[in-house]
Amino acid sequence: MAHDQSGRYADLTLKEADLIAGGKHILCAYRMKPKAGVGYLEAAAHFAAESSTGTNVEVCTTDDFTKGVDALVYHINEAAEDMRIAYPLELFDRNITDGRMMMVSFLTLTIGNNQGMGDIEYGKLVDFYAPPRAVQLFDGPSKDIADLWRILGRPVTDGGYICGTIIKPKLGLRPEPFAEAAYQFWLGGDFIKNDEPQGNQVFSPLRKTIPLVADAMRRAQDKTGEAKLFSANITADDHDEMIARGEFILETFGSDADKVAFLVDGYVGGPGMITTARRYFPNQYLHYHRAGHGAVTSPSAKRGYTAFVLAKMARLQGASGIHVGTMGYGKMEGAADDRVIAYMIERDECQGPVYFQSWHGMKPTTPIISGGMNALRLPGFFQNLGHGNVINTAGGGAYGHIDSPAAGAKSLRQAYECWKAKADPIEWAMEHQEFARAFESFPQDADKLYPGWREKLRMPGKLRARS
Repeated sequence: MAHDQSGRYADLTLKEADLIAGGKHILCAYRMKPKAGVGYLEAAAHFAAESSTGTNVEVCTTDDFTKGVDALVYHINEAAEDMRIAYPLELFDRNITDGRMMMVSFLTLTIGNNQGMGDIEYGKLVDFYAPPRAVQLFDGPSKDIADLWRILGRPVTDGGYICGTIIKPKLGLRPEPFAEAAYQFWLGGDFIKNDEPQGNQVFSPLRKTIPLVADAMRRAQDKTGEAKLFSANITADDHDEMIARGEFILETFGSDADKVAFLVDGYVGGPGMITTARRYFPNQYLHYHRAGHGAVTSPSAKRGYTAFVLAKMARLQGASGIHVGTMGYGKMEGAADDRVIAYMIERDECQGPVYFQSWHGMKPTTPIISGGMNALRLPGFFQNLGHGNVINTAGGGAYGHIDSPAAGAKSLRQAYECWKAKADPIEWAMEHQEFARAFESFPQDADKLYPGWREKLRMPGKLRARS
């Protein structure tokens, strides 16, 4: 058991407003519970010590300067399991090449050894505040949704819903059917992403698949007269491999290379992969996929950090867009009030769960909505969020449409137009064929969301459910 270090690593006289005004600390709020028999302040101080300059015992090498960069507990509320720590900016590692801050150092300190200490039951990071100097020292996005709207020929302010999909099945397609699936969706939609496991499998080699996808894009653009977008997965263990994939993809798409985004699995791959993609390919939209994040962000996980914290870190690192779930409207964990995640990454200032954050002009990160969405679920989703300036990648919602992936895409676009027009969805369906057929395609959702739809739309009573 550590000795009580609250005399050094806690100062409850510090005021949060003063720390924010001073601009010299990153502030972190945790949901923390000590093990039975351990005092709350004592456990909090040990947490701060282990996160900064301290250890279990006093050591002879500590000098007065070292004490000046201690992390300090400045607020506790044991009943609410609310612990807040101020980390001096000087604690965080900086690049020797350009002096910039790094996300790995932020994570090493704020959720490092403290996650495994014997006197802590759990400690989950629920919010953090980055002062102006820290915001300046992170890359932030180089491209944002306005760049995609421009390519699509839309206004660069409030350009609206980007209708996307994910190539399904997520694994098992050979190059030709993969490219054909892309072509069929692009006839009605805007944006296609690789599903996160898709890369360079032996049955679908990247060097064979990507030229076929680039050709499908060109043919779809010729057929529809509209620009199309593709998000290509360049995730890999090795940064040289990521760069090789990215360069091959851009070379292959050629004159359409500006329409390519790069998808990187930012949670499993870590901050280094995001930063490599951000800095090596600054002209591409950086699509942060967060597969695996539920291991620490799920409400059932008591340690690590929340999905909100993950999204906020992603904007600092330079993600152009990040998946934010479906806020309870799709198939994944989530709730309607998850919209604070979207607001924090897309606005220039926002109140988080604990801290009010200003981004000081840093480009926004697009909320990417994915996981079990279809045209019937979208109007309620937009109503909850309050706008439609998102990328939506609906896999089953497109490929599960009775008529075709292109019709699925059109039904999604029509769902956005329905919400924008403040129309009744069933009345809208009477005038919009693809949206109407979504009711037949997803009858279980239709029954739940729009009771009585069969009679109103004069549809047959027994319809085959499609997944």
